[in-house]
Amino acid sequence: MSITNASAIQSALQQIQALAGQAAGKSSPVVDSGTAGSFAGALQDSIRRINQLQTTSDTRRDAFLAGDPGLALNDVMVDMQKASVAFQMGVQVRNRLVSAYKDVMNMQI
Repeated sequence: MSITNASAIQSALQQIQALAGQAAGKSSPVVDSGTAGSFAGALQDSIRRINQLQTTSDTRRDAFLAGDPGLALNDVMVDMQKASVAFQMGVQVRNRLVSAYKDVMNMQI
């Protein structure tokens, strides 16, 4: 996981904790909005990075299959695995967000 992915995830976690604290009636922890950005922005950036990894993987795979002598099979496979892991992580994040949304919507008021 790269540093930018880790910082985006950390930012999202801080915002979720702040919202959970507000919902519980506690004062929210300070979130550094200068570097954190919005949750939606972090989510969009993550989706863009996943898309970029998949696009790069597809391009390198096609170039390797076309016979580009500058590409080694192991580099192509590593790129494909990076894209696969990033996509799986994105699906899991989406599943958790949908689950959290359903939990909030099912709460009794």
